[in-house]
Amino acid sequence: MTVNRSSSHSLPESGAHVQLVTGDATAPEDSAISVHADDVDAAYAQAQRLGYEIVHPLTDEPWGVRRFFVRAPDGTVVNVVRHRD
Repeated sequence: MTVNRSSSHSLPESGAHVQLVTGDATAPEDSAISVHADDVDAAYAQAQRLGYEIVHPLTDEPWGVRRFFVRAPDGTVVNVVRHRD
């Protein structure tokens, strides 16, 4: 795995999962936050339609996620992700 994890915590009763990440070796920039998308392909298409800067293209990563990075209007890099089943 190419992501360096420093800490994570899950709340099974709510489904919430928080993970602090120190770096991402496969993307050109580190993301500030990750957001789960039920349909990551549709989210990618919408980000492109709206003219958002795609920082890291839609990619199937070897550790079991499909994701892309997009730059929010304030400059924050967001990792939009779906875990493959």
